[in-house]
Amino acid sequence: MRRICRFCLQSVRSPAAGRWRPAQSRTFCRSSSDSPSLLKHLSSKIQATGPISVAEYMKVVLTNPVTGYYVKKDMLGPDGDFITSPEISQVFGELVGVWILSEWMGAGRPTELQLVELGPGKGSLAADVLRVFSELRSVLGGASVSLHLVEVSPALSRVQAQNLTGTCSQEADDEDDPVYRRGETAAGLPVFWYRQLEDVPAGFSMFVAHEFFDALPIHKFQRTERGWREVLVDIHPDDPEKLRFVLALSPTIASSTLIQASERRSHIEVCAEGGVIVQQLARRIVEDGGAALIADYGHDGTKTDTFRGFKNHQLHDVLLCPGSADLTADVDFSFLRRMAGGGVACLGPVTQRMFLKNMGIDARMQVLLRNCSLPSIRKQLTSSYDMLTNPSKMGERFQFLGLLHPSRLASPERAEGLKLEKNQSSAPLPVAGFTELCFS
Repeated sequence: MRRICRFCLQSVRSPAAGRWRPAQSRTFCRSSSDSPSLLKHLSSKIQATGPISVAEYMKVVLTNPVTGYYVKKDMLGPDGDFITSPEISQVFGELVGVWILSEWMGAGRPTELQLVELGPGKGSLAADVLRVFSELRSVLGGASVSLHLVEVSPALSRVQAQNLTGTCSQEADDEDDPVYRRGETAAGLPVFWYRQLEDVPAGFSMFVAHEFFDALPIHKFQRTERGWREVLVDIHPDDPEKLRFVLALSPTIASSTLIQASERRSHIEVCAEGGVIVQQLARRIVEDGGAALIADYGHDGTKTDTFRGFKNHQLHDVLLCPGSADLTADVDFSFLRRMAGGGVACLGPVTQRMFLKNMGIDARMQVLLRNCSLPSIRKQLTSSYDMLTNPSKMGERFQFLGLLHPSRLASPERAEGLKLEKNQSSAPLPVAGFTELCFS
């Protein structure tokens, strides 16, 4: 779930120096009264146990059950802090839906299909995918389809329920129930809400994580003359209403275990929680079948300091008014590939521009423009296409990574002693989005 505004802006630098020494050339912002309880909670914790990791700071600020950013407000859309691709154009979700159907067919058309979305925003992407399913119901045949949403925000789950099920949803009576909300779409498809991926039942699943990994907590590390040191968050010694970055004086568990020996950068960010989740996805794909499509803005192990905040579509100091702004960091796709392991087949990352063009966005836009006579709508279609594919906007800042069952890319075994037909191909079907497809 993320934001249009950041795509054309420089990231906010957040260098750290020792100490608890304050970072040089860093302006630390005073926290206002917007989120006094969260600042007090953080300050009390720091006073009791010492400076906290950036990962812990992010987790508290974003998901605190009372005052966390994702818990207390609806942050999507023009009136929120960011806009996502599905809100820009329904074509984006339609092409994701086509990708899901394509991989479901490539897996042999299982009789049960679980669509699982991590961090589903307002539910726009899921709605667009389900619309594709409805329009291509003849392709799905008699397959049983269900929608499973992993969402930590009660506020967003209510928005998703309204958009996907109207009034046909209800919350669980037992707050310990792993399915905390359930409902049904107008077409009769069951929809379930969970707080964590582990609670989604086993079965053939197509996982979608669009702007999900960028919001997961990161650890930050700085190379020093004494080796790697973790960047921490501390209270400013001159003002208890200010927070600052400091460096740990000695190695932490995170700095001792999360950094590759071959690392050459001087400052890195590691999303350990993202690594755990991608391992869960890989395990489920291997055991139960399916695939995962991960789309986010990120890099392939090249960037350093990308931690930044967004509020009202503007860059916001990450330490100012904790809980009032979105916190995010670019996704390291090389890390996700490494954590997925060799049990699954990894494709990409490829740029959003390449993925959408491979999926046929040009042909789809031509059809829409040809069937539209209103100048205002045509302008909107052209503008959304430009936003999604322009290299200077979202086209190259977003990356797509695919996780597939290894059998999906395996060539069928040749039967010994049998003569194959001349035009029979032993190559697996190409994977949509990651391969240029021909449309007739």
